[in-house]
Amino acid sequence: MSSVRLGYGSDRLVSNSQTKKRHSSDEENPSSPLQSRNKKICLEAQKEDIENMDRQKHANFSTMAPNGVRSMGLGKSKGSEKKVLSIKNLKVHQVAAVDHVSESWACLKEAVVAIQESRKLRENLTQEDLYRCVDNLITQRSPAQLYADLRDLTETHIKSQLENFINSSGDRLIFLRQVNDCWTHHCHQMKMVGNIFLALDRGYVLQTAHVSSIWDMGLELFRQHILEEVIVENRCVDGLLMMIEQERGGETIDRSLVKSLLRMLSSLQIYHKVFENKFLMATEQLYSREGQRLMQERDVPQYLQHVEKRLNEENNRILHYLDPSTKRQLIYCVEKQMLNEHKTALLQKGLDQLLDQNRRKDLSLLYSLFSRIKGGLDYLCSQFNAYIKTHGKTIVINPEKDRVMVQELLDFKDKMDGIVSDCFCNSDRFVLALKEAFEHFINQRLNKPAELIAKFVDGKLKAGNKEATEDELERLLDKIMVLFRFIHGKDVFEAFYKKDLSKRLLLGKSASVDAEKSMLSKLKQECGPGFTSKLEGMFKDMELSKDIMLAFKQNLQNMSKNSTLPLELSVNILTMGYWPNYQIMEVEMPSDMVQYQQIFTKFYLGKHSGRKLQWQPTLGHCVLKAAFPNGPKELQVSLFQALVLLLFNTTDVFSLDEITSRTNIEDTLLRRTLQSLACGKARVLIKNPKSKDVNDGDKFIYNKDFSNQLFRIKINQIQMKETSEEQQQTEERVFQDRQYQIDAAIVRIMKMRKIIPHNLLISELFDQLKFPVKPADLKKRIESLIDRDYMERDKDNPNTYNYVA
Repeated sequence: MSSVRLGYGSDRLVSNSQTKKRHSSDEENPSSPLQSRNKKICLEAQKEDIENMDRQKHANFSTMAPNGVRSMGLGKSKGSEKKVLSIKNLKVHQVAAVDHVSESWACLKEAVVAIQESRKLRENLTQEDLYRCVDNLITQRSPAQLYADLRDLTETHIKSQLENFINSSGDRLIFLRQVNDCWTHHCHQMKMVGNIFLALDRGYVLQTAHVSSIWDMGLELFRQHILEEVIVENRCVDGLLMMIEQERGGETIDRSLVKSLLRMLSSLQIYHKVFENKFLMATEQLYSREGQRLMQERDVPQYLQHVEKRLNEENNRILHYLDPSTKRQLIYCVEKQMLNEHKTALLQKGLDQLLDQNRRKDLSLLYSLFSRIKGGLDYLCSQFNAYIKTHGKTIVINPEKDRVMVQELLDFKDKMDGIVSDCFCNSDRFVLALKEAFEHFINQRLNKPAELIAKFVDGKLKAGNKEATEDELERLLDKIMVLFRFIHGKDVFEAFYKKDLSKRLLLGKSASVDAEKSMLSKLKQECGPGFTSKLEGMFKDMELSKDIMLAFKQNLQNMSKNSTLPLELSVNILTMGYWPNYQIMEVEMPSDMVQYQQIFTKFYLGKHSGRKLQWQPTLGHCVLKAAFPNGPKELQVSLFQALVLLLFNTTDVFSLDEITSRTNIEDTLLRRTLQSLACGKARVLIKNPKSKDVNDGDKFIYNKDFSNQLFRIKINQIQMKETSEEQQQTEERVFQDRQYQIDAAIVRIMKMRKIIPHNLLISELFDQLKFPVKPADLKKRIESLIDRDYMERDKDNPNTYNYVA
């Protein structure tokens, strides 16, 4: 038995002899024209051979195991050989028919030429026939040859199109339309050709790395023979630039044409090389000229609006026809030529005007545009800071504006806050610039802003201020605290605020205790409890005084059983350390008042032994019942005014000297008092001779004809007004307190350091002191401490100080 090999991997078994027989039969029939036909014949022969073999060999395989291997019995002879069935692939030798290859290419060439010439195919040549021709050529000869033939055919057609462009004599627009038509037809043709040669594109082209796809091959040839021709390239690019320039000038252009041509350049991968650089250069030149011209012709708001319009136009062009990769360079070019080159001139020419007129829309646009350029916001912020310093300084420095300074500062701050919030996006850099500028200019005039802010608060917290509700007053106090934070000399504010607060409390002129305590809590939160401890003590004294007066009135009720007092008395007990220092003055008062004082003194010292009472008449006030011929009135007057008016119960005429001797009031205060009674709105006295000022030798006469629509008349407003002497005394107190603080700081530093150079001591003093001070003042305090033996100069180095324990 002949050797048989069993193979796996196929469901067909073919013997060698049969395979050879089939091969020989195939070789004897070389005239088959198509591969598909050969395959069909071979497969049928293979199937018949396998069936015959199965019938012949059925007995030989009857004892095979399920896995296809013959099982060997135990009685099998040792010399028997293993039989294996060998399975081999069917080999088909194809011989291409030369006539068939030529016929297939002729059909394909005819189709490609018809597509290029925009003709219809002949009726008996279908799309399926063209696909079959491509498959046959790929199978029967080298695919590279088919690709090369197609490339040559395409190149020939593209070259023929070049003549139309070189000989074109039309204008630029006509030329651009010709190029666009040619490009559009080329793309359409290459798509149709690519569909026909799809098998070539997906087989040979994909498997060969260095070969371009049919589409890319068409683009390459179009670029090589059409667009890389110098005449065509220049005319095309120049025409595109001309159309874009016309659109920038306000004309209407065919955007679809520009878009198609620019997409052509991008597809051909020459957009950046031949168009973008020239386009950006033309853009730069255009906007450079335009920026210089418009800076001379237009004001800043109009110029900014034009720049915004131009930026929107360029963004619109990018959306419609420019390549997106051009956006960054194009927008940068516009920003550079229209904004960056003129940023200094723009701000110097228009920023102050925009801020003065509060033109928030234009300021928002200015911020938006300057945020586009490098360093634009930093420069805008610095100019904004400089404007605030300049404008704010004009408010603070001018003494003529002292009466309205604080209100103008509040209005200016509100205005700048609104601009930063609405126009500058509440940017941190602008917020800090605003704070720094306010702090700078508000301290250009030492002490005065602090004093005026304290007086402004006093005016708002006084009774009779009907300008604001409680909520509005609270918001106003918050705004005032913002200004207060900018002040370096907060001790000046404290001194004047304390003086004004004392008048409001003692004269009962405070509009609202809640508002007073709210302001106190704001100061405490801002400066700490040490700053407001004395102010809080003043409120405690007023509350304790109410309790003492309740007890005193109960005591008077017990006393009134035995005697009757002709007047009522209300006393405020003040702790000297909490309240401002008042001038000690002894005045002549009526016996009834003196008796009342003695009764209260006895009562108070009886309850608080060891304490000392000192009567202070400066801020005392009274209500006098006056009987005028025209009707009774109640006069609300100061204690000094009451002492003067009570004199006229005995005589109708008194001279200045007589009043002075009978009241013992200090001359300046007496003159002011008489002036308020004889020269004010409510003239209960008549001055002879008539004049605004009280002079020596003037006489004062009881006004019998006095009349007024009101029953209770306030004449003690003079007490609320601050005199120049009071202001000077307050400033001197602040100066004295500062000297004490400087001395304490020097001693504290010397005690810690023991030995310290002069410059280092001055530096540390500036860090510790919370109010502005000059180096000359510090040097004076150092000399004073040396004289008082708190410190001494080093013997070897005069610029070094030693602490004296």
